Amino acid sequence: MARTPAATKPQSSEEPDRQPSMVDEAYAALKQAILDSHFAPGFRASEQEIALRLGMSRTPVHEAVIRLQEDGLVRVLPRRGVLICALAPEDMREIYDIIIAVEGRAAELLASRPDPLRTAITAELARDTDDMARAWQDGDLPAWGQADARFHRALVERAGNGRMTRIIQTINDQSHRARMLTLKLRRELGSSVTEHRGIIEAIHSGDPAKAQSCIHDHRLRARDELLPILESFGLKHL
Repeated sequence: MARTPAATKPQSSEEPDRQPSMVDEAYAALKQAILDSHFAPGFRASEQEIALRLGMSRTPVHEAVIRLQEDGLVRVLPRRGVLICALAPEDMREIYDIIIAVEGRAAELLASRPDPLRTAITAELARDTDDMARAWQDGDLPAWGQADARFHRALVERAGNGRMTRIIQTINDQSHRARMLTLKLRRELGSSVTEHRGIIEAIHSGDPAKAQSCIHDHRLRARDELLPILESFGLKHL
């Protein structure tokens, strides 16, 4: 005798479906506000105040804050609110050590790909670099920073190493925040376009050693330009 499939139990409420979406929205909104320095390093506020500024309710903001603390972007201070973590030069030096190592290896992997894949990858990187060049010419610093972030994110993600991608994700959030905070004070943004094109050419030509070297020099120059600016802010903790 055939068995009757068990009936699917209906959900008693739509709230379980809605709540994760609200938390995700709060997480994305608060994270973007931090990365773009709308909530600047060292800023402290209650969860209720943050929720009001984001136009959201406190509950999803509370859950978002917990996730952002795990990301290293905020610190929850008992009975004193939420602190947006500062950007200390020594912390950024350590972050750049990781970036240089991971992105250098990613560039080597990309340059070792077969010709058709290298062509597709470098076309994507070239589009991001062209967006940077246009933003630089237009004086649109936020757009420059967003295009730069896309370039470096794609560089690692297209390498096909999931662990490197997960490692670099949080690191890139912190380094992007430093770049956005200091964009108006940096003088060599135009150099990044030229250096990106050198990286693209090395990958496209299938030269792993040169691709790694180009990334190393590019990130080292950016680090050495960024750290003195952060030191001028006098911030002590990330």
